[in-house]
Amino acid sequence: MPKPKPSAADSAGRRTVYSTDPKPEPAEASSALPANPAAPLRTRQQNIPVLVTLERKGRGGKSVSVIKQVMSPPQGKQALLKLLKTRLGTGGTLKDDEIEIQGDHRDAIVAVLKELGYQAKRAGG
Repeated sequence: MPKPKPSAADSAGRRTVYSTDPKPEPAEASSALPANPAAPLRTRQQNIPVLVTLERKGRGGKSVSVIKQVMSPPQGKQALLKLLKTRLGTGGTLKDDEIEIQGDHRDAIVAVLKELGYQAKRAGG
């Protein structure tokens, strides 16, 4: 009887699926990123608020909520974008270090950002 092929995760190293051993295997070395990638990055510039503005110019009359001054690594911004798109049920993108969300969702975005620990405020009209 042929031996089953190991999966890609198994061939790269040991992976315990289930064990009754009271001593767990040592965890992988933790990275510099926080457990929640959408969480704000803690730096000396903490008192710089995240600004949430509304832009209509150059967009064919459509309004876009723009989130500026997010102090987070690129992976964190991408995770924050995904979270906001899911929570708000709308589209969005990451352009020029700013997060753009389709539609006027400024109040909801500020609420989500404050919930995540960002110092956020509405800017503009």
